[in-house]
Amino acid sequence: MKKRAFDVVVISLAAVVWVPVVAVAAAAVLLFSGRPIFYRSRRWVGPKTVIEMVKLRVMVRDAHKVTAPVDSGRFLNTPHDSPLYTSVGRVLDRLGLNEIPQFVHVLQGEMSIVGARPLTDAVRGALTDQHADIDSRWETPAGLTGLPQLVGRCSLTDDQRLELESAYSRQSAASPSIALDFKILLFTVLITFGVRKPMSFDEALQLAAPRRQRSTVHMPDLAPQHYGAEADVA
Repeated sequence: MKKRAFDVVVISLAAVVWVPVVAVAAAAVLLFSGRPIFYRSRRWVGPKTVIEMVKLRVMVRDAHKVTAPVDSGRFLNTPHDSPLYTSVGRVLDRLGLNEIPQFVHVLQGEMSIVGARPLTDAVRGALTDQHADIDSRWETPAGLTGLPQLVGRCSLTDDQRLELESAYSRQSAASPSIALDFKILLFTVLITFGVRKPMSFDEALQLAAPRRQRSTVHMPDLAPQHYGAEADVA
């Protein structure tokens, strides 16, 4: 209940900011890329739960029909320099603005702000080939952001990403923490806008450690670095 209350309160209070941002971003997509403005995709958000997820479209039409090479990782993220991105879409993706419409799914109780990222059928199938117990990352609902986003998608192997997501899920299910979710959300925003550097894998993993096992986390130096949110073909 604490996690659900945190989600609803944060998104409701922040509506004065994110609703106009989505409106402006949607207008930019329409102006520079045309229709459709939104991208809809079938996504797994839990072991037995699938929803039709909505994002702002950041790629060319029918980009979802392009299959990414498996050697790019089982999560099949689209590289930042991929020609599949539209000009405006590349900017929205780097700032994570294409993900904001998912707040609607959070308000509906289908997702959380913080949790393991949802998976497409293709990515779920590819991961299951190598990792039989991928559902352990969903002891809590899927989320918009999480520990992997504090490191950056290009800095993690699939094993590391699964380890981070599973560690958060176990910790949050055993002892829900508003402070932890707020910290992950805050760090996501600061890292996305280059106010602070991404964390290392070990630093991110330490955030999900039980309180009695945590030591002081080294705070990276500030630097203007950016990373993109998970791409649509992911």
